[in-house]
Amino acid sequence: MKATYTIHLWKPSDPNYIALSNYPQIGNEEDYAGGKLVHFQETVSMSTYLTCFIVSDFTYTETFFDNNGTQIPFRVYATPEQLEKTKYAGTVGKKAIEYYINYFDIPYPLPKLDMVAIPDFSSGAMEHWGLVTYRETALLYTPETHSTENKQRVLVVVAHELAHSWFGNLVTMDWWDNLWLNEGFASYIEYKGGHAAEPSFGLMEQFLVSEMHPVLNLDAKLSSHPIIQEVGTPDQITEVFDTISYNKGASILRMLEHTVGEDNFRKGVTNYLNKFKYGNAVTNQLWSEIQDVVGPSINIDEFMGSFTIQMGYPVVEVTVEGDKYMLKQKRFLNNPDDVDKQKPSPLGYKWTIPITYITDKGKSNEVIWFNRSNDNIVIEKPKDIKWLKFNAHQAGYYRVNYPKNMWNQLGSIMNELPISDRTHLLEEAFSIAMSGEISYDIPLELTKYLKNENNYAPWKAASTDLLNIYKLLQSTKYVQQYKNYVINILTPIYNNLSWVIGVDDSHLTKLTRVVVLKLACAMDYDVALKDASNQLDNWFINRTAPPDLREIIYQYGMKTADNAKWEKMFKIFKEETDASEKLKLLRGLTSVNNPSLLTRMLEFSKDETYIRKQDYFTFIVMVSRNPIGLPLVWDYVREHWEALVKRFTLNDRYLGEIFPGITTSFSTKIKLAEMENFFKMYPEAGAGTAARKRALENVRNNIVWLSKYKDTVDKWVLSSSS
Repeated sequence: MKATYTIHLWKPSDPNYIALSNYPQIGNEEDYAGGKLVHFQETVSMSTYLTCFIVSDFTYTETFFDNNGTQIPFRVYATPEQLEKTKYAGTVGKKAIEYYINYFDIPYPLPKLDMVAIPDFSSGAMEHWGLVTYRETALLYTPETHSTENKQRVLVVVAHELAHSWFGNLVTMDWWDNLWLNEGFASYIEYKGGHAAEPSFGLMEQFLVSEMHPVLNLDAKLSSHPIIQEVGTPDQITEVFDTISYNKGASILRMLEHTVGEDNFRKGVTNYLNKFKYGNAVTNQLWSEIQDVVGPSINIDEFMGSFTIQMGYPVVEVTVEGDKYMLKQKRFLNNPDDVDKQKPSPLGYKWTIPITYITDKGKSNEVIWFNRSNDNIVIEKPKDIKWLKFNAHQAGYYRVNYPKNMWNQLGSIMNELPISDRTHLLEEAFSIAMSGEISYDIPLELTKYLKNENNYAPWKAASTDLLNIYKLLQSTKYVQQYKNYVINILTPIYNNLSWVIGVDDSHLTKLTRVVVLKLACAMDYDVALKDASNQLDNWFINRTAPPDLREIIYQYGMKTADNAKWEKMFKIFKEETDASEKLKLLRGLTSVNNPSLLTRMLEFSKDETYIRKQDYFTFIVMVSRNPIGLPLVWDYVREHWEALVKRFTLNDRYLGEIFPGITTSFSTKIKLAEMENFFKMYPEAGAGTAARKRALENVRNNIVWLSKYKDTVDKWVLSSSS
């Protein structure tokens, strides 16, 4: 529901205090009840959840952005001592919002725009119209204190929230079952706005590893849900602010844009915004506007509906018959044994899939439609090609499984493929092997090429999958041989990048270094651990370390630290005022191999002067990532569950997410039984209902993995190291 608002705010008479709301202040402040009364202009018609009012002693930096010839004041607020850290957000925010004004071809609708960094804020950020609120970690940045990852986070969160000014604020979903219209769209368009502001960051090639791969993993479980689902209670509303609404929403919009073309997509979106501005809409109304632009050649509703009204996604199975490719489809599940347990689907788990491909002669321009009503389709092999890979650039939200000889052929030409296709094949092969549809020999063979890989996205994809396997092998017989193999393939890039940041290093090179150093340390590479330890010793002496490397230095340098070092770091942590640096120090404190120090931290965490409420669950998961901390945290959460519910309430989705977060490496029937018993003891889950199902399914899948695939991985690793 929408209304116009006229806000009046009381604030203390202390001149350092300011009052802010969605619209600018009008008139003078009045003396009132021992303080001051501040009046604001009436707003445009907008939804209740977008109103905002703030009374604070914050200060701001200011710029202006061009709104079709009008200069709009654009301020970034923070606590006075952090004012310098607001400039970057103002610079990239100005570029992003000017890009959106041009992209949507609709002026920014309000007379001002403020962004505010709030010291303790439960959400990452919130798109209140004209007064956008953020955690400090999502808005504040300086090169002296913050890492490349911190810088990119500020960029994409600002670009995300400002995109909501049109998608979500100007046009709002009719009800929360269509939340993805807000969040999926902002999660996709943030990459365009972010790229416009920082073209050298390579954001578009990061989309796969940041957005798509995490949701493909989640959406391959029974505990997933459709993008559009019934929502009837506050807990259910809170729960749909999840990876499906954000990441899957973004991924299917990217697929749609790749299919209909950038211009058609953009025109359809602008028509939709103009038609429903200051009102509400549902998903089909967006499809209808894009359909009008595209014409009858594609049935947008049938195509996109198959990805929004049913959960999951297809795997396209390829067989080769002479000069023909025969394609079939079925639902992809991490554990195919679960197929009989899946909920009924309105479309029978069949999808209308846009099939594309790339060959040694380039990307094919045509889209071949695999309609959900067809059992299979046949594609003629193009003449005189050496190789072919389906789903070019992984633009489509589906997987492709090939015969073994095609997998081997693709493995042999990895260096010839574009970055996105190399990234795609690495993630795809490991995921299909997890489902048992191909042998783990195939993805592991693919990783051999990494000795020659220097790019971020493929290393990020490979690192994620190699660490997932390591997590499951940790207490098995041949884990050292596995670690030796990973160290072997990463040694060339480790030596190339090292711990020294070059003055000419690109943004992506800096991100790649962090991924490689983290992987090397996680694999207990003695050279890397020694480097981390030496860097930490130097840091304790002179308190300087490159911001990009601090988290790794703290985490792995502290692993074997004694009590004196820990106490020293804890003192520095208590005195640190920067939110991002505080989290890095917390990572170090939670990485120590000393259970009594970790137990102390768990007790300290009850006091918000040590750990802010917003960071509590991040802290708990950090401790659980330490093998020594995991049993402590698991006992602690169960023992203190009633106190945690009282403190955060069951409506807090982050409280629900604690279970998938801390049980991710459980892989025994005993741990599964402990989880099931605890959930029976406390059946009320609130906004964590789906998270519990996900946690249980993940542990069951881990148990299955060890029984089915561990031996294959062991055998391959032993043969590769002999």
